[in-house]
Amino acid sequence: MHPKDKKFSTLSSDELERYSRHMCLPEIGESGQKKLKSSSVLCVGCGGLGSPLLMYLAAAGIGNIGIVDSDLVEKSNLQRQVIHGTDWLKRPKVESAKARILAINPHSNVETFNMMLTNENALGIIRPFDLICDCTDNFQSKFLINDASVILKKPNIYGAVSKFEGHSTIFNLHENSPNLRDLIPEPPPQNLLPSCSDAGVIGILPGLIGLIQATEVIKVITNIGQPLDGRLLVFDGLKMRFKELKLEKDIDQAPIKELTNYKNTDSNERIAPSSIEQITVEELRKLLNKEYSELILIDVRTQLEAKIESIEKSILIPLKNIENGQDIEKIKRLSSNKQLYIHCKSGSRSTKAIEILQKHGIDAINIIGGIDEWKKRFCVMEND
Repeated sequence: MHPKDKKFSTLSSDELERYSRHMCLPEIGESGQKKLKSSSVLCVGCGGLGSPLLMYLAAAGIGNIGIVDSDLVEKSNLQRQVIHGTDWLKRPKVESAKARILAINPHSNVETFNMMLTNENALGIIRPFDLICDCTDNFQSKFLINDASVILKKPNIYGAVSKFEGHSTIFNLHENSPNLRDLIPEPPPQNLLPSCSDAGVIGILPGLIGLIQATEVIKVITNIGQPLDGRLLVFDGLKMRFKELKLEKDIDQAPIKELTNYKNTDSNERIAPSSIEQITVEELRKLLNKEYSELILIDVRTQLEAKIESIEKSILIPLKNIENGQDIEKIKRLSSNKQLYIHCKSGSRSTKAIEILQKHGIDAINIIGGIDEWKKRFCVMEND
């Protein structure tokens, strides 16, 4: 049933009682509750983030909920994916989630997609829905959701978690709103990013971030408060601290007009040609400890990425300032009589930067794996 059907324009006596605490709020009232009932929200991923989000959206009265996930419920999921229970082990997550949603609120209409979101089906699945919630756990899916949302002009309620840290924001809320590519221009190589099964995640963390996403969904639909548009909320569970980073649209970013073949994720990893010398992060650390005065370490990530975390003693010069030639002379001055080293998030952008610098007669050494590999081996410097 489509959310715009007439059934969704009125509230039954049962719904009036069910949502009475919402309707006591002057910011929502009966008109806001009808907006929630008439809305349609697609959740991509019903794991750690999707579990709390889906349950609270159902309880809040979202009329039409879509769920995309191809996984089966595994025992290791139950530590954080609270929408699923032991009785649903080895059964599709979308069916488990649907059963739980309808147990919470039988007025919900739930559409399930027991499949992976791909560049072949993404536009068709996303198109009928008003808002998209990114509850996935890998960058390839996040870039696919981002690009499809931009093409279809759909708000994207973003969430991400790892270990003890979580992020949330809203991408593409308005025409001038930032999207994921304004934060991270390209998906990092998949094999350099640890999954939850490798890195771990405290079970409560996705619950917290998922509830922030659910809150933003309700705010956007009812048009209340200040949404996380242009603001990245970062939560540190170990320090129990929130911080907020400003996001801006990159006016130099090429417009997104079509979807990439995200299935070939390893193709995003640039293999450094033999003309580029490389060292490991362990070798870099030894050099920084012994010979810092003899070297220059340049970080070619974005300003926002560097604000979140950085390698101590690195100098930020974003890749785009090398591509457009703006900081070539600056790099020549910095590296005069010193060895130049370049790093990025995972090694892709640094390789590209070195290829450009070589054309200007500047030799540099690439850091294999970038700051992601550094984080695996050592700590990073957090920036407030």
